[in-house]
Amino acid sequence: MRFATVTAVAAVAVLTACTKTNVLPDAASASCRPHPQQSLSSMLPNATSAPRVATAAQLGLWPRQGPSVRVCGDVGAGFARCQAWVRTDIRGPLAHNTPGGYAPSDLQTAYGLTSVSQTTGGGQTIAIVDAYDDPNVESDLNVYRSQYGLPACTVSNGCFTKQKYTSQTNAGWAAEESVDVEMVSAICPNCKILLVEAASTSITDLSSAEQYATSQADYVSNSWSSNEGTETYDGVYKDGCGAIVASTGDHGYNSTAQWPAILPSVVGVGGTSLTSIAPHAETAWLLAGSGCSKIYGKPSFQSGLNTGCSMRAQADVAADADPHTGVAIYDTFERSGWLVFGGTSVATPIVTSVFALAGYASTNPAGNLYSHTSALSDITSGSNGMCGAPLCVAGQGWDGPTGLGTPSGVGAF
Repeated sequence: MRFATVTAVAAVAVLTACTKTNVLPDAASASCRPHPQQSLSSMLPNATSAPRVATAAQLGLWPRQGPSVRVCGDVGAGFARCQAWVRTDIRGPLAHNTPGGYAPSDLQTAYGLTSVSQTTGGGQTIAIVDAYDDPNVESDLNVYRSQYGLPACTVSNGCFTKQKYTSQTNAGWAAEESVDVEMVSAICPNCKILLVEAASTSITDLSSAEQYATSQADYVSNSWSSNEGTETYDGVYKDGCGAIVASTGDHGYNSTAQWPAILPSVVGVGGTSLTSIAPHAETAWLLAGSGCSKIYGKPSFQSGLNTGCSMRAQADVAADADPHTGVAIYDTFERSGWLVFGGTSVATPIVTSVFALAGYASTNPAGNLYSHTSALSDITSGSNGMCGAPLCVAGQGWDGPTGLGTPSGVGAF
């Protein structure tokens, strides 16, 4: 399948030399970077999520049912797979100048972020770790931002940075990169974006990219996963200054927990079906990842909870992931432009961006969520498997598919 095809392309100069290495780079100082919330005058100009035209949801054209496929294929031990899904029935706008899927203003409304998204985030950087190079990512990002009235985010204006470790390309991972940078833009349009492109999908190379990301930013989004088992790189996925966030997968309940989301130091993100913006309505997504660790003990923030696990359980929190209720994405690398995507690949950068909006700066981001459950929207219906409540069935309080719930402002973050 072309989704899994890796093609070597000529190396191009992008900020840094494109070299592959299995040696983790030196991390920056362990001291925390400041987390200023800058005034509007110091932010990117005209930061607003107000769409230039009505969104598909506002026109009553979204959400809608339809077929979808994963963009990244299964992988073997020691490798990771991205978690994005693309709708196969939607290519191009649903109406004149109106892409299908939820727009930034829709997501901000759904998660109680409209005001904070427009007035905060200046001075924050969100890092995204993916694999392989997407040569179109910057231009695609800015078509997306222009469509929805968001300020340009480019290398030249200092908003966008790309650190790449290879010039190899892969259509599936390129789509993932578009999803990630555009979802960060949707939730935190004033945040700067650092995209770190690992040399391959190996855990070694992704962890090398992760260490670079955590040395440069306090909020790191990982829309990919691998089966837990190898503990070699666990220490990389810790940040005493912000939040490392990762997808719990898209196979529904999994007898093998997904790494790195299962790490107690990482916020594991499940998924929902966002069936209505106003009134707000969400259920657990059928394929949202959940599971019990066989390696990592139950962390203190889950003690006293019935998770159905004697060890660490996932997920911690969730956001929209169902392709039937997916988001508008612009991607031209071996694709046609406006498309609709879902998967916990959508939910993960959304949650990461909420942490950045909140300016979270401490040592226990997951624990912080568990201490502020009243500031989340509890998801109480839907399921992702046959293992019963709470690990597979959403209900009051914690459950496997959606964790503690979805954002309702930034109070829990």
